[in-house]
Amino acid sequence: MIAAAATTLLTTGCSSGDEPAGSQDPTNTTGAPLDESAWIPTECQVDPPEPVIAEAVPGVPNDLVLTSFDDTPIRVHWFPHPDATRAEPAPTVLMGPGWSLPGDTDVEQVGILGSIDIATLRAAGYNVLTWDPRGFGDSGGAATVNDKDREGRDVQRLLDWVAEQPQVEVEAVGDPRVGMVGGSYGGGIQLVTSAIDCRVDAIVPIIAWHSLGTSLYKAETVKTGWAGVLSDLPTDAMVDPRVASAYADGTTTGVLSEEDREWFLSRGPAELVEQVRVPTLLVQGTTDTLFTLDEALTNLAILESNDVPSAMVWYCGGHGICLTDPGDPERVATAAVAWLDRWVQGDESVETGPRVDLLDQRGDRHTSEAYPEPTSTIDAQGSGTLELAAGGGAGPATAPDGSREILDSIAAPITPGRADRAVEVQISFDADALVIGAPALELTYSGSTPDGERPTRVFAQLVDDGTGLVLDNQITPVAVVLDGEQRTVTVPMEVVSYAAAAGESVTLQLVATTVAYAEPRLGGTIEFTDISIGLPVVTGLTLADRPGV
Repeated sequence: MIAAAATTLLTTGCSSGDEPAGSQDPTNTTGAPLDESAWIPTECQVDPPEPVIAEAVPGVPNDLVLTSFDDTPIRVHWFPHPDATRAEPAPTVLMGPGWSLPGDTDVEQVGILGSIDIATLRAAGYNVLTWDPRGFGDSGGAATVNDKDREGRDVQRLLDWVAEQPQVEVEAVGDPRVGMVGGSYGGGIQLVTSAIDCRVDAIVPIIAWHSLGTSLYKAETVKTGWAGVLSDLPTDAMVDPRVASAYADGTTTGVLSEEDREWFLSRGPAELVEQVRVPTLLVQGTTDTLFTLDEALTNLAILESNDVPSAMVWYCGGHGICLTDPGDPERVATAAVAWLDRWVQGDESVETGPRVDLLDQRGDRHTSEAYPEPTSTIDAQGSGTLELAAGGGAGPATAPDGSREILDSIAAPITPGRADRAVEVQISFDADALVIGAPALELTYSGSTPDGERPTRVFAQLVDDGTGLVLDNQITPVAVVLDGEQRTVTVPMEVVSYAAAAGESVTLQLVATTVAYAEPRLGGTIEFTDISIGLPVVTGLTLADRPGV
């Protein structure tokens, strides 16, 4: 699906896997801690790169226009450490922005979708380079959704330029000591770049993804809520026409053309994660409804299978609204800097913290040295008949009063909320339980609906009966065949993180529509003769202390 890289690409010494995108089991982790002391980095042998053409931007002291591999102008923003010199150079961090955004230039506060800022990185001893990805900001070209042969090669030219700067610590000619951070689009490009270029020493992808197939097109159902936002955001940008084409098809028919589907599957990390061999800290949002937790879990499983030093941090946020207790707001930035200090600066005295650092809806952290496998399940059964009608579906949610988060107003209209029309099954907790993972849902059903081009789907979500909130705002599309015959379907729901107390309950809701996904074919009914839901319960994690508590 991805065109072969040109022969001018740097040799990475990494091999590509044969596993198709989106095929990994998100819970297929090793279950055992990695021995980081036994890890040996891939030897990085590169030919000295061609000199990079970069011209200063008059009146903007931190900006330059860099000429990329195909002569596309890329605007970069350079913030060297104030004490770095040729005699005492500093390591460097590349920080990419979110979709449609230019590179960050604010040296005082964190930008949208970021969990770390330029000032924090410089205070930790790093030079910082940000940039406007092709098609966005003041860069030329058209955005192609982190294609390794375009956006990936753009970042390779950034690395070439960084290696030429006198304040930059290098490991060899053309090979800077460098890490990468950034959220969303800026997280995906880290996985892409580190897969094709061995010069990257460590990465911290924040709210990134594995496959655009499993994230934007789960159960072959277009996530029109976020697709609409992503399609509308780059108003002044140049974007590959496939983006608009896919959104038009999604809203019209609810599915993608085969051509658009293949195009999106070939963009971003996907099978490239098999080639990543650098220490990776995955940061994911529990309430992220665009790139859900299972995207990070899939990437973690691949990294672990290749014995790559890796860790994962969850926080309340991402592409979505945090409607519950967020816990310690500084923990992501703290973890990111510690990861860079350990693996870019090579300071073995740095404690990077637990390998798995999870968060529940109460703001409590649960830590472990391996992602936890369920030790038991809490099960419930039910039945009912659902009218396949447009009204009363899941969402929209309501943004918190007085919220200043930019994404809240964007995400609220496309965030699932408790539905008025649903088939419901209540699950009660007889004892305290920590539910972490993908609930198992099995439906035995029959139904019919008028002919049409839209797909036949229902949607499943879990609602906290105490607060009325959908657990982590997550909803799962379920493909159903409505031909009058009785059928059974078994699906994993979206991963949730929920701490229940004895006496509390949650309710499974099966609904016909949601603000998160494309409207399916409506009309008729579906009778669920047997509904079985199993919530994964984990034990053995450590409850971490909160700062100041």
